[in-house]
Amino acid sequence: MSLIHKIALTMIKNVGHITAKNLLAHFPGPEAIFSASKKELMEVPGIGLQTATLILGKEAMVKAKIQLEFIKKYQVQVLFLTDDNYPVRLKNCADAPVLLYYRGNADLNHPRIISVVGTRQATAYGKLLCKQLAETLAGYEVLIVSGLAYGIDVTAHQESLQNGIPTVGVLAHGLDRMYPQAHSHIAKKMVLNGGLLTEFPSLTNPDKENFPKRNRIIAGISDVTIVVEAASKGGALITADIANSYHRDVFAFPGRVNDQSSEGCNFLIKTNRAGLISHARDLAYYLGWEHCKAEEPAVKSNFPVELSREEQQILQVLTGCAIAIDELELRLEIPKSKLALHLLNLEMQGILTSLPGKLYQLNQDISS
Repeated sequence: MSLIHKIALTMIKNVGHITAKNLLAHFPGPEAIFSASKKELMEVPGIGLQTATLILGKEAMVKAKIQLEFIKKYQVQVLFLTDDNYPVRLKNCADAPVLLYYRGNADLNHPRIISVVGTRQATAYGKLLCKQLAETLAGYEVLIVSGLAYGIDVTAHQESLQNGIPTVGVLAHGLDRMYPQAHSHIAKKMVLNGGLLTEFPSLTNPDKENFPKRNRIIAGISDVTIVVEAASKGGALITADIANSYHRDVFAFPGRVNDQSSEGCNFLIKTNRAGLISHARDLAYYLGWEHCKAEEPAVKSNFPVELSREEQQILQVLTGCAIAIDELELRLEIPKSKLALHLLNLEMQGILTSLPGKLYQLNQDISS
């Protein structure tokens, strides 16, 4: 089938995905649609005289030629609904896009695809969960999908790349731009180990109404959606609801009851719209996944988990006494924001305990 006719089908004014699919069901392919008569077109459900006239006009083909030049120049892959390389999980969704634009090298029909979503105002807790999630999932040969937005999305992409996991960003605009612009550097890395995917042609701005459309692709392309942190309203909850409507698995990390950034996760769990997980291993257990990579031999250490150099320094300072975070910052010369993240990680591992007055001390079984 002609590529330009595939693109032109998505450029016809007033023809959305449902009508386009009706046309494809009626005719043998996109070329036949544009060579049909008005009478033949009007036999298709949803096609009236006005739409038939638009199909046979020149506007859609002119727009398609512009896109064709763009995809050839920037080596963009076009994935049409009837193509073998179209994401099969997404194809099974009733509102799947007829056409997708893709730059990257990841297999969009990868055996294990996980979507990770969350708030744009991610906390240190949420970022730590993303880090631990990626570190564990690296052993299960997965593909991680998110929306390249601020907060949890970009953290999920960054941690994926850090751990050698291919990661795909689904965009709410064309591939000729990046929103937010600050994520251009990571987007370039993702094209080399993952990719960028969108249903929107070049010259499309990241308009507000495009984001829910973007979210349905995130939900539809994956086996399971994980909500890391989410407020009571927002795109993450929309994505979770869409995933549920597709009968896909949804899981969420719980948070403290008084944290706004965890209200959405707690709500999903409370209303049985998401299963509760506290670690990536829970996810593997629920999905029946086996570890794909051989376990590396354990490195002998004084501590029960592998620690970074800075975390080991913190524990050395804390040996024998409780110390305030301000004093730790002075002694170790680690920025307070980074130090707080290390302390949170160590506390979650059960290695140290936080005390009133922002004091920290080693747990007794670790220090003995």
